[in-house]
Amino acid sequence: MLTPAELVGLIASVAKGDEAAFERLYGATRAKLYGVVLRILRRQDLAEEVIQETYVRIWHSAGQFNPALSSPITWMASIARNRAIDLVRKKTEASIEEEPQAMEVAADSPDPLARREMTEELKRLLECIGRLEPDRQRLVLLAYYNGWSREQLAEKFAAPVNTVKTWLRRSMMDIRECLGL
Repeated sequence: MLTPAELVGLIASVAKGDEAAFERLYGATRAKLYGVVLRILRRQDLAEEVIQETYVRIWHSAGQFNPALSSPITWMASIARNRAIDLVRKKTEASIEEEPQAMEVAADSPDPLARREMTEELKRLLECIGRLEPDRQRLVLLAYYNGWSREQLAEKFAAPVNTVKTWLRRSMMDIRECLGL
């Protein structure tokens, strides 16, 4: 895995049209972004389509990336996550409410294969999420791991949308502080 500084450099090169930098960026981040998208969509064919769209968007908007606002992987993951959520919202065959497995929160511990592949960075992130209050943990996981909208979260937690936004923002600030970002 490349360091955040190396990723920033690659994105800057991609903004200048450097195809070799783009290939290196793709190779270094594809697995992580694919995991984000697959968790939301739960279908490999759709996940692959969204990943392709994500990298096209990264190619076109690399010049807009500001390392002072977020880490490179966070920026790219938000592009991927938003594309996946857009697709879920457009999906008309079945709503999220009709798919009970989509409503489940992530398991407390990953399966053995996933655990073996878990990076140190992910372990640190999970440790920081574990320090949040249980309700905030569920909120963060439902929002960023399962792709729930703010409106769905507001309904689930019986709170106004703006309150949910505040809870998410504060939780993310706590996580960033824990990670030293």
